[in-house]
Amino acid sequence: MKKFSALSIVVLALLCAAQAFAAPVTLVYAEVNPLDTIVGQIATTFKQKVEELSNGDVKIDIQASGVLGTEAQLLDGMLGGGDTVDIMRISAFALSSYGCQKAMLLSIPYTFVSREHFWKFANSELSAEFLNEPQIIGLPLRGICYGEEGFRHFFFKDKVEGLKDLKGKKIRVSEDPVMTGMVRNLGANPTVVNFTELYSALQTGVTDAAEQPIANYRSNAFQEVAPYLLLDGHTLGAVQIIVADSGWNKLNDQQKAWVMEAAKYTQEQNAKISAAAEAKVLDDLKAGGTHVIEVPNKAEWVQACQETIKAYTSSQADLYKKIVDLQ
Repeated sequence: MKKFSALSIVVLALLCAAQAFAAPVTLVYAEVNPLDTIVGQIATTFKQKVEELSNGDVKIDIQASGVLGTEAQLLDGMLGGGDTVDIMRISAFALSSYGCQKAMLLSIPYTFVSREHFWKFANSELSAEFLNEPQIIGLPLRGICYGEEGFRHFFFKDKVEGLKDLKGKKIRVSEDPVMTGMVRNLGANPTVVNFTELYSALQTGVTDAAEQPIANYRSNAFQEVAPYLLLDGHTLGAVQIIVADSGWNKLNDQQKAWVMEAAKYTQEQNAKISAAAEAKVLDDLKAGGTHVIEVPNKAEWVQACQETIKAYTSSQADLYKKIVDLQ
């Protein structure tokens, strides 16, 4: 039997003690919206579950309200090898600008007919293909779970009643070809405005309208300058949490398992609370004087957008059909 010297035993004991009392790993989580939004609650739920499962061995430092930059700036930094952000919540189709072709299918207008339709996708084996796409094409990040913040709707400075009233309106878009195409199909003029400048752009007339999920519309106080909310539900606000490889590599195998378990829990919790949270926000908006316009029949909207729908699904028609068929 191999014998250890007294010095060796002391060294081993010190190493074990150092490992036991090692500082916890802290991962910075960026969120461009405030914490009182549905996506803000996703961040909080994830943080609480990771820290609970790890008993504080992994800590999540949430930086919310866009203090670290816009979604595009954060993604550029993450993909460029920056280490400011380890984790962030993104729109599920944001990575289409970085080569993820499958992700683009989640931004196609009028794809998801209901929340239930989306959750069938998110909980299916099909969704893993989308979450794993960044790794497959060589991006230094990974998707770990899905969520949603409700359907996205248009809101306007001036009174509108339906599709005909969009003609000639300047509607704010990001630099996204699908959104730009959809707005053109609906007879409006797509106008690129940085999200951080949107409130003032609406206030000054640079743009006549924009679109957001209901909770984000309220949390950014857009109802103050654009009080007409048209519930067309053109796109579901699907989101995902992504982790940069640089952040992932800070974790040992056990810590990675805790993070993945927390991601699964966060997805489940979001599915439970999102609809009710959105309904409360909508009630509050109505009570506060926001003009809410229902769209009982979306057939004409869907028909108007066929050019964009076909243009951005034709190269992945079979995969897109699988998503549509889940309804």
